[in-house]
This record gives sequence, C-alpha cells and structure tokens, in this order.
Amino acid sequence: MEFLSQTYIALRGPTGAPQSASETIARLADRLSPSTLLGDRRAAVLSLKGLSRDHKADVGERALPGLLDVLQNDAEIDADIGKAVLETLNLLCEVDDSANVQARELGFKHTDLVLADEKVAHKLFVLLADNSFYLRLSALQFLATLLQNRRQVVQGYFLKAPVGPTSFVAVLEEKREIIRHEAIFVVQTLISQSPEIQKILAFEGAFERLFNIVASENGVDGGVVVQDALKCIDGLVRFNQSNQSYLRNSPLPPLLFTVLGFPPALPHDTPPPQNFALQLWDDPRKRANAALVVGIIGLLTKSGGGNLQDPLTFACTRCLLELGLASNAPTAIKTQALRLLPTNFSNFPLGQMLTTPYVPVPETNGEEWDRLEPSIALDTLVELILHGEYNGMLEGERRSKEGVELRAAALELRAAGRDRRGNRAGHGLTIGYEQTLCKSVLVPNCSVLESAPVTPLLDALIASHTTPLRTSSVTSTHLASLLFAHLLRASPQNKTLALSIVPPTAPTSAHPQGSFFVPADGGPAPAPPEEPELEPEQEESEALIQILSEHLSLAFLARGRADTSDKEAREWDRLLVGYLTLLSQWLWENPRAVRGFLEAGALGVLVEPINHMTDTDALIPSLCAFLLGICYEFNREPGEITRSTIYPILTRLGIDMLGGRILLLRDDDRFKAIGPDTLVLSMPAAPSHLHTGPAVAGKLEIEEGEIWFDWPFIDFWKSNYLIPGCQQTRYREALPQIRTHWVHHQVQTLIISTMTLHTHDLISGQGDTTMLIASLKDVIRNQATEIDALRSQLQSVSVAQAEDDREALRAQISSLITQLQAAEEKRRDVEKEQEDLLVLLDELNNKRRRDKAHMRKAGLEVSEDESDEDGEDAE
Repeated sequence: MEFLSQTYIALRGPTGAPQSASETIARLADRLSPSTLLGDRRAAVLSLKGLSRDHKADVGERALPGLLDVLQNDAEIDADIGKAVLETLNLLCEVDDSANVQARELGFKHTDLVLADEKVAHKLFVLLADNSFYLRLSALQFLATLLQNRRQVVQGYFLKAPVGPTSFVAVLEEKREIIRHEAIFVVQTLISQSPEIQKILAFEGAFERLFNIVASENGVDGGVVVQDALKCIDGLVRFNQSNQSYLRNSPLPPLLFTVLGFPPALPHDTPPPQNFALQLWDDPRKRANAALVVGIIGLLTKSGGGNLQDPLTFACTRCLLELGLASNAPTAIKTQALRLLPTNFSNFPLGQMLTTPYVPVPETNGEEWDRLEPSIALDTLVELILHGEYNGMLEGERRSKEGVELRAAALELRAAGRDRRGNRAGHGLTIGYEQTLCKSVLVPNCSVLESAPVTPLLDALIASHTTPLRTSSVTSTHLASLLFAHLLRASPQNKTLALSIVPPTAPTSAHPQGSFFVPADGGPAPAPPEEPELEPEQEESEALIQILSEHLSLAFLARGRADTSDKEAREWDRLLVGYLTLLSQWLWENPRAVRGFLEAGALGVLVEPINHMTDTDALIPSLCAFLLGICYEFNREPGEITRSTIYPILTRLGIDMLGGRILLLRDDDRFKAIGPDTLVLSMPAAPSHLHTGPAVAGKLEIEEGEIWFDWPFIDFWKSNYLIPGCQQTRYREALPQIRTHWVHHQVQTLIISTMTLHTHDLISGQGDTTMLIASLKDVIRNQATEIDALRSQLQSVSVAQAEDDREALRAQISSLITQLQAAEEKRRDVEKEQEDLLVLLDELNNKRRRDKAHMRKAGLEVSEDESDEDGEDAE
C-alpha cells in the first residue's frame, strides 16, 4: 500500500489534475535526487520503468542522469532498487533489429550516454559479485545489451577495471543455471576480437570454469549451456597462440577426448573402444557440441607443430584420424576431423597404424553394425577416397554433397604433402603412400615390364566403363586419377616408375569395390572372384599409360553417341576430365611418357575434340589442346611420331586457335569455382520436366555434389598459362615483368616459336640461321634466369644493406634490359632477312617455272622428276 500511495502522490499534480506523460516523467526524475528518501527513489524508478516502454525518448532525456546516479549510489545498498534501475536502463538502451531507424538510433544514443563515463561500466563489474540473484542477472543482461551496441567501448573499460576479470570468472562458477548461461553469453561477446581480454580471462581461470561446466552438464550430450561453454572455449583459443600454449600445458585437454569417448592415453597399437566408434548421433545438439569439440582438438593439433613425440599432439592426431576413418560419426563431423589434421606430421605411422572400421548392417536403419577386419590406416584412407563412406553402402548411385566432401577431404589430406610448387612438404601421407606405391604398384625393380599387383587405386584407375554409366564407378575412377596425379606430380622418379606399371590382362570390373570390407564379428569372408587362366594365345599385357590412352579414346566415342542423355554426357565429361588432367601432369617434362602416349595412338584422339568444339561446352576441347601442346613441347625422344609428324596437324589447326582453346578453360565456371578450400560443387538442378514422380522428388531433397578439378591441377595450369607482359617503369616491378615478358607459358609460346623455326628450316634450309635464333633464345632464357636470381638476391638483402646494393642491382638490371632489347632487335633483323630470302626463293621458283615452260615449247626434254616437282609446286 505504501508503494501505491507514493506512486499515486508522485503522479498526481498539486491540485489533483491529470498530467501529461512528459510532466509525469519530469516529476519522477526530480524524485531521483539523493536528497529524497530511498523508498521514494525506488518508487520513482519503478514508475519510470513502466513509462520507458512507451516513452523511451522522454525518459532518456529527462531521467537518464538521475537513473545513473541511483545506479552508482543505491544499487549496492538495496537490491530491489538496483534491479529496477538496471532493468530500466536496459529498456532505454535496447536496440531491436526489427524496429525502425529512429528507434534504433535512440537506443544507440542512450548507450553512448551511459558509457560516457567509465564509472558506470566499473559499477556493473562490481555488481556481478553481488549474491542477489536478480541483481546479478540484471547486471549481466544490461552488460549484454551494452556489449551488443558498443562492444569495443565496454572492452576498453574492462581492461581498466580493477575487479573486472575476477568478477567475470567468479560468475562462471554460479550454480544457478539462468545466471550461468547469461554469464557465458556475456563472456563470449566480451572476448570477441580482443586477444588481451582473452589472455586475462584465461590466466584468471576461465578455462577451468568452462571445462567444469562441460563436464558437469554431461559433455557433448548436454544442452545449450554446454554448447555456449564450448563456443566460449573456442573463442579463447581460436586466434590466440598464447592461450593455445596455455591450454596445451594445462591438465584440461584430456577432457576433450573424454567427452568424445576417446581414451587420452590410448597406446598406438590398441584400437579405440567401441563406445567411441559407435555412438548415437540422433540429437542435433550432440552433433553441434561434438563439432565444437573436434574444432578445439584441431586447434591443439596444429598448435603442436606436428611434433608426434608430444603425447598431446599424438593423441589429438590419432583421435581425429579414428573419428574420420573408423567411426559412425555424422559425415560432416568426419569431414571436419580430416580437414583439421595438420599438414606436417611427417612421422605419423600411417603405414603401420591399424584402424578397425565399422559398417552398418543393411536394413537395420543404423541400429546394428559390423566390425570389420583391422586395416592399415593408409589403406582405409585410400578406400574412403575411391569408394566413399562405408564403401558406398548407404549412398549407392546417389552422390550426396556431404559424402563427396568427405572423400574430397581425404583427397586433400593426401594432397597436402606437397606445397604449391610441388616440393615435398614432409607430409606423412605422402611419404608413407609413396613407399607403398613403390613397393606394390610401381614395381621399380623390374628390368622388363611385368604384371603389377592390382591395388584398389590401380583397379579403380584402369576400370573400363560402358553405357549405361554408373555414377559410383565414374566417381571412383575420377578420384583415382586425381590421387594418382598427386603421386606423380613434380616427382620425376615416380613418373618414371609409373611407366613400368603393367596391370594384369584380365579385365577389371567397372564397379570396383573395397578390399578390406570383411566382417570380423563372424561370417565367412567373400570368396575372391575366379580369374580365368591365361591361355597361350592371349595378347601381351599393356602398360598403364597405353590402357589410359585406350580408355580415353573409348570415352570420347561413347560421349559422342547421338543417343547419350545429358546426364550421362556429363558423367562422360567428368571421366574425360580425370583422364586428361592426370595425363597432362604425367606427361609434363617427361619425354618417355609422351612417346608412350603418342605411340598408343592418342594423337588423333586429342585432335578430334579440338577440331569439332561445340558452342555449348569448351571444357574438354580446352584440356585436349593443353595436353596436345604438352605432347608437342616434350616430344624429345626418337620414335614413330616426332615433332615433324605433329607439325602439319598443328599448322592445320592454327596456332591462334590452339592458344584460344587453351585460354577458354579459365572462363569455365567449373574451373573458376575451385579454390584451395573449395573442391566440391553443387550439382546443377535437373530441368523441371524431369520432376515427374514422388521418387524423383524424394531424391531431390538431398543436395548432390560433384568434383571436376582439384586445386593442385588448377595451380599447375595457372602457373603455366600465358600472361601478357606489361610495360612498367618502376624498379620493384621491373624484374617480374621482364620475366613475364620473356618466360611465357611453354605449352603455348614454345609451340609457336618451335613451329616458326620448323617452318623456316623446311622452306629456306638455312641451318645457320636456325642455330642463330636458337642460340639467341637460349641467351634470352639464361638472362631471364639471371634476372630471377637477382630478384631473389634482392629480396634476401637486409634492410641495412639494401640502399648500398640497390644501385648496383639497378645497373645490372639496366644492362640486362639493354642486352635483351639488343637480342630482340637482332632476332627481328634475322627474321626480316629470312622473309626477304623467302620472297627471293619464291621469285626464283617462278622464274624456274617460266624457264621450264619455254624449254617445253622449244621441244627440249624435261625430266619426269622435275615435272612432278613442278606439278607439286604448282599445287
């Protein structure tokens, strides 16, 4: 009754007449003065709280200073008035995203007035230590609003506050769930983009409090509180090396493995328990929490620098591998685990470590699982790349984007062993698999070609394909070609060894299956298919490169059939892309491979698509032109097909047309979309007229994905295509521009230059001139190499010596530029002289014809050979 009486008196005018809202707010603001009684101030604050919902502007203008005074003087004394003033200030500063611009601006204005003095923020940090439930909760809610509106200002005040870190860490120990949840949210916002605050809270014990929350709330099976706590831990370590080191050296990381069910100290020769590999993943909250835990483990793995002697780094790496290769975790979490593995764990025993995969029992809806025979982790990884998750049992012919991304993550993990220039980066997968490859596939010790054992990779690579195509088999062959290209790229030794591969003559299945999917829980292993005995009249085995050439030819024939549907034609195109990209990288700087490829009859296979390119799709013709250029440039060994053999074909096709075909590749959407972290593309939607039945509609609910290129091939192509030279005068840009101007893409520029030399040799027979031009080109290349060396030298000079050395380097560069210009002038003069010789030769030929005509008229005898030559000349 006292409160109602005081409120009535405050609202009533001196004569009892009704007042406007502005007058009422003014009178209530006057009652906030420290000279009034505490009860009157409390009643005024409660009244202003009710009015602030509909009259925010007036309350803020007239009563905001008084409310801040009440917060400073009375909030700690009386919890009720403290709660009321905090709620009122929160209403004044709230910014609703759905509100109009004027209302939003008003909320920001009030926030700026509140934060004009750091004492308000410091008072809020002090109130967090109060034991009153409502006062602490209101302080957290008001801080959350201020952080949302002006985060950087509040962060600045926090760094200066004497009790800020202590209060926040203490509130994380709150047993009441509502306050604890609000505190985690506030801390998560407070540490955003502030490494200093992250370090302060970490050293004040925030990690210990947050991990306690995760453990007490049932780990990854917990609810929203666990999810927010894990987000807060992730925010503390994501971009903070100091906190990562602090967490690694603390006893807390084993809890991350425990909540996933993985023993932290599991020996390398002991399989993980079944409760880790087989879990229930129906709860979306568990999936979200597990993804956060996996992300934090990935950060700890990479921060360890790949040092597997460190137990924590080894445990993190082992956990991620087991989760990605041998568990029933959701596909998205498996993909995340594989992508978080470091790229430099050079000593991880993938070739010796055993994994125990599981596969779902058919028609059990994932409730029953078969434990398979233990398999080497490296083999499991390759099987995942080639055949998909659970050997493709769940997807069948459907190619979900999640499943393709998992296989792409495994492929990228294998490809991460080499840097962008193809140099070995010390990746354990590269070293381990290259050793396995050399032992079982490349047969390096064979003096003559002999049959190689059919590994899953080789089986998928040489699989034959016929109409109608199976999507699963096409994807396996395509990924096998990408994986095989990783093994050969920038490795002359592996390229040479690959030429010795002679697969068995028995035809491989077009639908390859995995080799290790044998249940270990009982049941006989499937009997291997009987292979037909070799008969004496059977043809001799072919080398791998010859088989790939034949498959390429057959794929082009099947692709060109008139009755091929659009969907099947797209699958044939993907298969052709796999063959062409693999061959392009295999044949690069490998004359022996070029000779074997051309002798297999591949020249006509490449020319036909280039010559008959359609307007709808230039992808395949572009790759064919690129591969044809590689064959012409690196055809340097004697054989049946030489440069002179290929020259008339290139002349007929036209140099400009070939260059244009190659450059069309960079404009293709499937090429442009690929990046270092983007490998899987979404399948284009089918035309609306194909959506005819409920079965089709059901399939469309799952997004399908596809792979065309991988990033290493994109980088390989981009580093070798023609870049027009630019004329700049600045010193720092001179070196790369000179190199760009003179050292162009070999597949294009060297074709043009070599064909020019070949033409001059055929017409004029001036061998000396050819040698002169060739020597000039060698001089140009050598000078370009010297320029690159000077550029490297310039970059390595220290700052103290830079000024002294720059003048000398500038003089050398100017001299080299002058020499280059002189060489170019000399080359142009030689070319002009050759053109004059051609004109002279043409005049001599015309004169010769006229003389022969006069001889015939005079009755003189003209030899038949000369007559034939004249006829040819006339033609």
